[in-house]
Parts: sequence; structure tokens; C-alpha cells
Amino acid sequence: MNQEFKAVILEVRPGVGGDEAKIWAGDLTRMYRRYSEIRNWKLEEIDDGVMKIKGKNVYGKLRGETGVHRVQRIPETERAGRIHTSTASVVVLPEVPETQIDIKEDDLAWEFTRSGGHGGQNVNKVATAVRLTHKPTDIVVSCRQERSQEQNRKIAMERLRGELWEREQEKKYSMLNAQRSKIGRSMRAEKIRTYNYPQNRVTDHRMGKSWYKLDKIMEGDLFDLTDSNTGSDDNSPDDEG
Repeated sequence: MNQEFKAVILEVRPGVGGDEAKIWAGDLTRMYRRYSEIRNWKLEEIDDGVMKIKGKNVYGKLRGETGVHRVQRIPETERAGRIHTSTASVVVLPEVPETQIDIKEDDLAWEFTRSGGHGGQNVNKVATAVRLTHKPTDIVVSCRQERSQEQNRKIAMERLRGELWEREQEKKYSMLNAQRSKIGRSMRAEKIRTYNYPQNRVTDHRMGKSWYKLDKIMEGDLFDLTDSNTGSDDNSPDDEG
């Protein structure tokens, strides 16, 4: 199951906590950007809160980030100085080659709309935004960031292949051992980490371990967390190229 993939699609979405959850999702997105820069990985924004990251051992390092990330801190809008708890969810999917996943065209339902997002007037006038439904599984993916419909179609297919691959892996793991079924989609609802700002502490609940350097971690110093969680002994940045 330790297959190497050249790229992943990482998605960060706000959870509970209202506006503070949206801010927290943005903070996590920035954290992964900084980590990618330190690793010398190539990062591409493909939608709001969705990034494609390419580089050495990228899936091996980031696959353990899937799950719910909880933050405890005093929001800037909090006048009484009370600590609030908010969450954001992270999903990491590998970019799976077309040859590995067989998708029938008849199983796909495409919708095209005007983006209404970034990219200038052309994006708003032309139906470039894509919404793709895989009818057999009811998986829905969308993309609206790129300026052309064809680019967004390609990205949507990449995300769909990742989703289908993940489901297949979950089935395989469940068949091998019911106790190991917390992989793939079931992990998305699992609280994996707490970021406590008053104590400058990050706790990984799966490892039962804490690090008192939250400020550095939010600046991209994720080496202890990602390497410990994947059992890797490679603690150095990847070579460029």
C-alpha cells in the first residue's frame, strides 16, 4: 500500500466555528504552503482551499494530514478574551494516473456554469466552472479556478480519480483487517490534531504526543508531525528538482 505518487490534491474546508473556522482554514492552508516551500515542492492553487502539490514523497508525507484539525484560541473579534474552539477538515488525495482507474464516460454527469471567481471578465462571461458527478458512487467534485473549461475538466477528473482510488483502498484495508478500516473516507471525520495557541502547543491525538512550538509549526515546520506520523526517518528538506 506504500505506493509512491508524484502529486497530491490537498483540500482544506472550514468546520464548526463560523467566521473563526474560515480564518482557521485559511491559516492551515498557509501552513501547508509554507511546508511545501520548505520541502521544495511545487504548489498550484486549483480552487478555493484546494491545492495540487508535486514533489518527492509528497503523498507519503501528507497522507496523514487527512482528518479534523481543531484550534483553541482567542479570536480577534472576541472582546471578552474567551478561548474559542473551531475546526477545519483536511483531505489529501493522491493524483492517480489514468491507467490505474477505469472511469466510463457513461458514468459521468457534467455541469458547466459561469465561475464568478477570480480570473477577470472572461471567467465570468464563459461557462468555465465545472461540476462533475460520478453516478455509480454519487461522488461530486467541482473546479472553477482555471480560465478555461478544459483545464477545469482535467482537474475535476484528477480529483475524481483520487476519490475513487481512496475508496478502493478503504475496501482493501477493511477486507484485510476490520480494525484498520479507519483509512480513507472514515478518517475525514476523525479529530487528529489540536492546536492550542495559549499554550503554544500542538497535540497529535493518534500518536498521543505534543510539541510546544505551535508558532514554528504554523510557519511550515511540520517535519516532526509528518515524519513521526508516517514512520519516516527522512527529516531533511527534499532536494530541489
